[in-house]
Amino acid sequence: MTLTGPVLVVGTGLLGTSIGLACRRAGLEVLLSDVSPEHVRTASGLGAGRPVAPGDRPQLVVVAVPPDLLGPVVVEALRGTDAVVTDVGSIKSLPLHEVAAAVTPEQLARYVGSHPMAGSERSGPLAATAALFDARPWAVAPAATAAPEAAALVQALARTCGAVPVVLTPEEHDRAVARTSHLPHLMSVLMAGRLVDAPAEHLALSGQGVRDVTRVAGSDPALWQQIVTGNAEAVLDLLAEVREQLEELMTAVAAGERTALGGLLARGVAGTRAIPGKHGGPTQDTLSVFVSVPDTPGELARLFADAGASGVNIEDVHIDHDPGRPTGLVELVVAESRAETLLACLESRGWVTHR
Repeated sequence: MTLTGPVLVVGTGLLGTSIGLACRRAGLEVLLSDVSPEHVRTASGLGAGRPVAPGDRPQLVVVAVPPDLLGPVVVEALRGTDAVVTDVGSIKSLPLHEVAAAVTPEQLARYVGSHPMAGSERSGPLAATAALFDARPWAVAPAATAAPEAAALVQALARTCGAVPVVLTPEEHDRAVARTSHLPHLMSVLMAGRLVDAPAEHLALSGQGVRDVTRVAGSDPALWQQIVTGNAEAVLDLLAEVREQLEELMTAVAAGERTALGGLLARGVAGTRAIPGKHGGPTQDTLSVFVSVPDTPGELARLFADAGASGVNIEDVHIDHDPGRPTGLVELVVAESRAETLLACLESRGWVTHR
């Protein structure tokens, strides 16, 4: 089924405005609605669409509101339009049950839940970008009650926004995001909480590792309360597994059981390798090249220009600022076979490097 528009976006925060921008990039007409007139004005000013008006007849309604409001807003959209309706919330089973209990079978056939696997610690329309979904997975989770053409239209939305549709049942989606998103967030929160009362001299030793582990803990607590409680069953199953392994870890550390400890550590390494690599392919062997960069304007651009001159593709980048010196340590992650080439090129141009 072809997505020709108009597309009505209900909720003009980060995701809703980004969807509007991506659809406008594709040449579609986009209508905007939000309980906050200011958000609609901001999103419109960014070019994400225009405010919805009486008489507008969207082909597709995208509900991008907080998790607690998904069910009621989807019901309103199904009753008030003849459009296909999707939502982009991070839980699928609970909204489906709420919607199914409130609409007719004919209306329910037009509802297909979905979930783009993209976002940011930032929120609101000013954080939006048309590129937010480019090459990212977008879960499409039609229930057995969904019409095939409705599911096809939601997949077309994902592709229009530059994403890669992944079709799952609502229940499988919720188990998947509990494992890949909700549990990691809670682990990050617990780790970050250990820093609140830490002595200043301890925090002075903070490196890139602790920043990596705690990064997502800075997200909106009110939003995450809704997400976690909305997917409680799947999250609790995984937390029980973590509790069991935590007890194993504590026992191994207390008894100095290096074999048991090594098994847990090796399982962690195996887990990192299970994450799909670039473009969804297998992970490749990489090495990190560390470069000392003065914390002054233009130096980072010069580094990237010199790295580009090496002909080596940079797979990932991390920056660790040294609080004790006016320099930063930039980690350039490259294919293992290309690390020596990059090192030689950078050192020939005066950079201080190490592996």
